[in-house]
Order: sequence, then C-alpha cells, then structure tokens
Amino acid sequence: MQVVELDGPSAVRINDVEPPVRGAGEVLIDVAAAGVNFPDVLLTRGQYQYRPDPPFTLGSECAGTVREAEPGSRFAPGDRVVAFTMSGVFAETLSVPEHTVLPLPDGVGFAEGACLPMNYLTAHFTLETRGALKAGETVLVQGAAGGVGTAVVQLAAALGATVIGVASTEAKAEVAKRAGAAHTVGVDGFKDAVAEITGGAGVDMVVDPVGGDRFTDSLRCLAPLGRLMVVGFTAGDIPTVKVNRLLLNNIDVRGVGWGAYALSRDGFVRAEWDALVPHLRSGALDPLISERFGLDDAATALSRIDDRVVTGKVVLEV
Repeated sequence: MQVVELDGPSAVRINDVEPPVRGAGEVLIDVAAAGVNFPDVLLTRGQYQYRPDPPFTLGSECAGTVREAEPGSRFAPGDRVVAFTMSGVFAETLSVPEHTVLPLPDGVGFAEGACLPMNYLTAHFTLETRGALKAGETVLVQGAAGGVGTAVVQLAAALGATVIGVASTEAKAEVAKRAGAAHTVGVDGFKDAVAEITGGAGVDMVVDPVGGDRFTDSLRCLAPLGRLMVVGFTAGDIPTVKVNRLLLNNIDVRGVGWGAYALSRDGFVRAEWDALVPHLRSGALDPLISERFGLDDAATALSRIDDRVVTGKVVLEV
C-alpha cells in the first residue's frame, strides 16, 4: 500500500513492487498484520518530520512470521515476531534490521502484536525511563481512549498506579475504563474534576499525547513535584509554557522522544520489550483493537484516524 501523491489518505494505492531481498543483518518477515498510526496520516500529506518522496510504502509496525534470517541470528524461519521501522510495513513481505525485530509471545495474536511496538514501547519509555513512575502514584492520561492513551493506561495500571483518563465522549470514557482507568473525566472541566477526585492534592504525573489548549490545565492538575510528560500533539497545536509555573509549583515538563533515544542505544529496545513481556503473558497488556481492515482498505483506515473517530487501535490484516 503506497502513497502515490501527498494528498492525504485518499492518495494511497495498492501497487505491485519487487519483493524485498534480505540484506546483511536483516530479517525477512511475512507480514500478518500491521498497526495504523497517526504519523501514517501525516506522511500521506508530507507533514511528518520524515518526508520520503512518493511513491513510498506506508507503515511502521507489524507482526508476522520470519521467512529468512542470516546464520547466527537469534531468529529462525517460522518464529513469530513483531517489528518496527520508519516505513514499508503495509506490504506482504518486509526486510528489516534484526535489532528492530522482537519475539512475540505465543499467547498474543498477530493483530494484537501489530499494536505493540510503537505505542507500548513509548508507554514504557514515558512511564518508566522518563517519568520514574512509582506504584501508588496517580497518573492523568489525556486522550485516554486513543492508541497511545490506552497503552499508557494499561501499563500504568499494571505498574500499580491509579489512572484517571480524560476522554471527549462517554463512549471513549468506556474504552479508557476497559483499558484500566480507575476514573474518567470529560475534556471540559477536567481540571476541577481531577481536583475533586484527588481531594485537591493533584496528580503525580500527566501523560499528554494531545497538546493544544489542554496543556495549561494539565499543569494545574499536578501535585508538588509532579511531572507532565509531553508525548505528542494530535490536537495539532504545539502549546507553550510559562516557566514561572514550574518554579512556583515545583513541577516538571519532560519531553518524551522514544525513537531517537532508544534506537541509538544498543540493547535498549530489547530490554524495554523484556520488561513488557510478563505483562503481555499475564494479560495485563492487551491492545484494544477498535477496527480491522484488509490491506486494500488502508485508505479507509487512515481516514478513520484522520477524522478523530478511532478508539484504541486500527489494524490492517494482510
């Protein structure tokens, strides 16, 4: 499934291309399912920081079966795996560097596995590496029904935190609760609702993949020594902060840029994955899939994300 011109989700087409040939240090994978993400929508318009020239194949995360690996690899033909890359996943076959391939536990389906790499590794990096989350803390999650949001809610709950999810509709609030949120609040008036839930104490952490006009009230929700984790800007607007707020309330704003940090450190991603596997096996982490499409319906899947009507995760099954 390729972007043939930078004109949005409608400008994707199924094309026949030469099958990939496994390069040195790579693993050749038969793709069973691929996760669809907000950056894929941005790529269809040339609005992402990575800007390949059309035509190019979309997709950054998948699950499938190893077809071929080089001698001495930790993978062998038939192994169930997940993989991630900058693009090229919305296809029948993919060849990627071995360090971007991770073993998929037997109890996790391919569709669920395709939801894991980007969102759940980001969630782990947010909560553990950057946020230093402790059991018993309270976490407020903006966009709690989205792909990143549900991953953060699930992992925070699995790590022993009390989670408050912010959702724009009752239906999305129900999704956040299914993911493990102990409380949900609406977007309008969420600051006052959080104050009531916490008895005025505030929350220890806010995870914000949304940005926009919620940012200042998110800061106001923090308890002393609290931290706001900046994950993304799905609202479109990049907020600013008056740093006197940080000084007066002894709070932090922390950037969360998983890719650049994780991929430049040998073994970091595998260590993150190994930390997630026990939660996957226990069922504490179980991606919420809202819709499944065939590869030839990728334009529809992308449009659903673009229209902000998606809860949980959208998956393409190949």
